Amino acid sequence: MKTKAMSSLMLILALAVSTLAQRGQGNAKPASGAASGGIPAPTVTLIQNATILTASHGTIKNGSILIRNGKIAEVGQNLKPRDANVRVIDATGKYVMPGIIDCHSHTAVDGNVNEGTLSVTAMVRIRDVINPYDMDIYRQLAGGLTTVHVLHGSANSIGGQDAVLKLKLGKPVEQWFISDAPQGIKFALGENPKQSNFQAPGRPRRYPATRMGVEQTIREAFVRAKDYMREWQEYEAKKATDKNAIAPKRDLMLDALVEVLQGKRYIHSHCYRDDEILMLLNLGDELGFHVQTLQHVLEGYKVANEIAAHKTAGSTFADSWSYKLEAYDAIPYNTALMTARGVNVSVNSDSDERARRLYLDAAKGMKYGGMSEEQALRTITLNPAMQLGIDKRTGSIDVGKDADLAIFSDHPFSVYTVPEMTFIEGEVYFDRGADLVEREALKKEKDELIKREREQRAGPRGPRRDEKPDLPQPRPNDRPNAAPPGQ
Repeated sequence: MKTKAMSSLMLILALAVSTLAQRGQGNAKPASGAASGGIPAPTVTLIQNATILTASHGTIKNGSILIRNGKIAEVGQNLKPRDANVRVIDATGKYVMPGIIDCHSHTAVDGNVNEGTLSVTAMVRIRDVINPYDMDIYRQLAGGLTTVHVLHGSANSIGGQDAVLKLKLGKPVEQWFISDAPQGIKFALGENPKQSNFQAPGRPRRYPATRMGVEQTIREAFVRAKDYMREWQEYEAKKATDKNAIAPKRDLMLDALVEVLQGKRYIHSHCYRDDEILMLLNLGDELGFHVQTLQHVLEGYKVANEIAAHKTAGSTFADSWSYKLEAYDAIPYNTALMTARGVNVSVNSDSDERARRLYLDAAKGMKYGGMSEEQALRTITLNPAMQLGIDKRTGSIDVGKDADLAIFSDHPFSVYTVPEMTFIEGEVYFDRGADLVEREALKKEKDELIKREREQRAGPRGPRRDEKPDLPQPRPNDRPNAAPPGQ
């Protein structure tokens, strides 16, 4: 009953937030002569008088962005509305940047993010467990976040398949997935897959238990995948002349690894130490697979030249270190040092909380290592878009791309800035002004419901003598004389 009640409450909250997101118009107002009132959302939006941080071709002062049918139609200075039903947003004194992209997220995963029972779980899919009612979604939209790379956990040498999605709160979850984003898969090296810190008393230890075991696990999986791929190739060649040819037995785990060998599925690997980074890159050379991104990659600065030579990207933390033994040598200069050596670097959250303020994490690249403003901005916009293979549609403010945008009260790198509006494909999914109004409305509604309930309890003769106060009641097992479960 408790689970059902919580699910119902979360559903109600999510629907309220969804309604708010779709209502949000911020400082938007119809152009002169446009209709007002209960009209459908306009297909044309004009943001005017803003400082535009494009992430691709510098900064535009007193700039305008014209959005038509969810795409960026024009970018420049002093654009004027030409459509009759255009929504105009006056962004005087404000900053507009591309919607933030988090290249390492576990937001909206329903249940455990790890299928940790096996060392290789390439057959499981994160897209099957996306929870569109996770309250962190709205909180992250309120931080300018529009796109997330939702990964399987790091309990396995080879984990599950990932999902790249936009936080389209209130829409059917099928519409969240970016259909043309290349598919990916999570790998992990080091303490997590060898379960250094997760051994349960009395339970046999799962293989592998060492770093050399992690390497062997990955090698063996790809040897099997290459054999499996060859069997299917032989079958395809044979069935053209032999109608009785028998297909090999289907293996969903090996199907995913074959896609890696064919270049159809990206590897995103959790890692920390320089030796294990080189191990995976060398293993790819040996077995014929490419590592798309190294996740965390806290010692990447030590082997940045080798990472760049493999055309592998790095997605790291801004300034997290020494939280466990293999993170001991991490430094906040990692982002700038890898960038200087030609590595495509993004800054990620790996955290529902940190994802709300990635714009401030990106700014740390300027403090630690002297990155330029645009280099730092790209670590949460264009660079992660390139790492995920979606840079043709998002990641910068360019004509033809999706209108995924965030409006800030001040420069996004200022500690005083406040995200004010977040757009995904031209639709408003967060509006701070509408949010503040809705908070007051919800508070008033709550107070009225409480008052009504108290009046109903009191009745015409006043409160009953046996009526219990509105206090949290103990759970059955917390009561002193409660019977044991099952009795």
